Amino acid sequence: MPAASAPVQAHIRLPAEPRAVEDTSNSSARSVGNGGSDSPSSGDSQSAGGSGSSGSSDSSGSDDKTAGAGDGAKSGYGQSCGTNDLDLTVTSESQAGGYYLVTGKAKSGITCYLDVNTPSVSFGSGTDGVASPVGQGGADPIKLTGSAVAYTGISPKTTNSDAGKEFENVIIATTNDDPGPAELKLPDTATVDKPIVTNWATSRAEAVPVIV
Repeated sequence: MPAASAPVQAHIRLPAEPRAVEDTSNSSARSVGNGGSDSPSSGDSQSAGGSGSSGSSDSSGSDDKTAGAGDGAKSGYGQSCGTNDLDLTVTSESQAGGYYLVTGKAKSGITCYLDVNTPSVSFGSGTDGVASPVGQGGADPIKLTGSAVAYTGISPKTTNSDAGKEFENVIIATTNDDPGPAELKLPDTATVDKPIVTNWATSRAEAVPVIV
């Protein structure tokens, strides 16, 4: 009896399982998304830049206002007294043969200095009515503010003759070139001949005009 042959083993190659394909679309989308996140950052940067520019403009405006306020605060303070800065009054005095006492006071809100010691005084517009300074009174600039006052004395007639002109007003200014002198009504009619005037003084006693 013939020997039985060994069974033939069949080798069947099964098809390989399909490989999982990596989905790169989501990755790509994520990458684009990340790129998009950069855009708002750029926008923030632009916004910050705009904000900085606006702040600088505001700061500049503030500085201008401050400078303006500083200038306004200085107005009317520490200046030389002009005639229009003062309230002036004149009274008749009997000492030294009679003279006129002028009292000067700074107007409300004004602080100023009488840098020129001798006022400019005249009766009428002629040169013969101009009062000559006699050098009496204060030497230093006088500060006028609040209730502080300064005095100057005017003697309208210094001669013993009957000569002279009559005036009812006197013109006074803080300086010779003051554009706004004051014309004061005298308490009585003055006979004027070679008038004299003292310096400004803080004491009435120093404002009595005397020829020495």
